[in-house]
Amino acid sequence: MKLLIAGVGFIVQDWLTITKDLKDVELVAIAGVEADKENMNKLQEKYSIREVYTDYDQALKEADVDTVYVGVPNFLHYSFVKKALNAGKNVICEKPFTVKYAEFEELKELALKKDLVLVEAITNQYLTNYKELKDKVKTLGSVRIVSMNYSRYSHRYDAFKEGKVLPVFDPKKGGGALMDLNIYNIHFIFGLFGQPKSVYYFFNIQRNVDTSGMLILDYGNFKAVSIAAKDCVAPVTSMIEGEDGTIVVNGSANVMDSFDLYKGNEKTEHVDDKIYPHRMYEEFNEFARMIEKHDMAKTKKMLEHSDEVMQIVQKACDDAGLELE
Repeated sequence: MKLLIAGVGFIVQDWLTITKDLKDVELVAIAGVEADKENMNKLQEKYSIREVYTDYDQALKEADVDTVYVGVPNFLHYSFVKKALNAGKNVICEKPFTVKYAEFEELKELALKKDLVLVEAITNQYLTNYKELKDKVKTLGSVRIVSMNYSRYSHRYDAFKEGKVLPVFDPKKGGGALMDLNIYNIHFIFGLFGQPKSVYYFFNIQRNVDTSGMLILDYGNFKAVSIAAKDCVAPVTSMIEGEDGTIVVNGSANVMDSFDLYKGNEKTEHVDDKIYPHRMYEEFNEFARMIEKHDMAKTKKMLEHSDEVMQIVQKACDDAGLELE
């Protein structure tokens, strides 16, 4: 795919480190704002990006690309994706797809109407370790408890405490623990078990944003607890507990570094079948394949997955009284 990168934040710069190994990805252009120009020039030189733009609309019009990777802050996803689709480009959008469910519905309809690939960059759904885990869950018997934790003290939290509110802590810009970190856990759980019967969200709030919180997903015959925090830190380990065994996931839900199987308190198997060290490699290889083959069947499947996840997020916000602005 011939790619236009929208954004120059952490996720984009992290992803660029693996592009040398993404043989089917051509870095045609990167777009930001005027204040990003010096940084973009450095990235252009380091990663051999052909063109730099400080105007996204101009980039969409002039750059010789077929796909846009949207890596801007959450609240800008909707407008950036919509512009790209209307320009006839396939789109890879960072998680969460949009801040509001209605915005996602609109983008989904637009992409399908225009027969364009639109996918959410949500790493765990494409990781070999996650696919292996889906098979191993079947060996656990009746699942009773799922507990996930992604607590990571944000490097922006100290600034937030001092009164400086950056997008990741701004409720008006899709910030907060639910939309930033817990979204990985939700994708992880939904990918295994589908839509829960009920959704509840209990959170710690500071200046109108959930800096940490606990999501409860009630599946009737079992319960899933999903914790995410940006105001504290803890060892990140998740568990799926069944009547016949337990799976312990090592690392966060977006990395899926490895996992262990237990019978009682005895470890019986360690699984690590990842094919590349970086979490984003497998998803972008698949995105490139989908775009090259114009695989609309897989596009529709992944859009339905994202749709269901967005519904869970909306239910969580409704339950907690969180306003998505």
